[in-house]
Amino acid sequence: MPTLRPYCPTDAAALTALYARSVRHYGPRAYTPEQVAVWAATADVAETAARCGDGRYVVVAQDDAGPVLGFADLEADGHLDMLYTAPEAEGLHVGSQLYAAIEAHARRRGLRRIFVEASELARPLFERRGFTLLGRNDLVMDGVDIHNYRMEKRWV
Repeated sequence: MPTLRPYCPTDAAALTALYARSVRHYGPRAYTPEQVAVWAATADVAETAARCGDGRYVVVAQDDAGPVLGFADLEADGHLDMLYTAPEAEGLHVGSQLYAAIEAHARRRGLRRIFVEASELARPLFERRGFTLLGRNDLVMDGVDIHNYRMEKRWV
């Protein structure tokens, strides 16, 4: 079972590579090759480092001292920006583990909701955790149409 730990600045390259690998591996299950290509092309180490170092909560799943198996981040306003798992972590429930840590952190911080733009692939994970579908976002990335879903989970 992977261990969860806080983000370290030295993680930026590994998280960026994991993100791109995850998109390329899982993306074809719901998106066209063109959509997967433009999505994966957004991976950028400097951007990952800046985003993960801006004060948001970032949690990393790692198998002992082995490779990073996943990561997730939560902005101060409750926006779950990213939750990605490595292809080799499939079936290990790393995504569920990461999400549980994100929600626990949000509740400790006194937030009343988490909101996300979920891919076609992540939508079922969020629905199983009580998220409500708010709508579909139709986007254009580098001339390619792609979509995701606005979702949120509220609690009292």
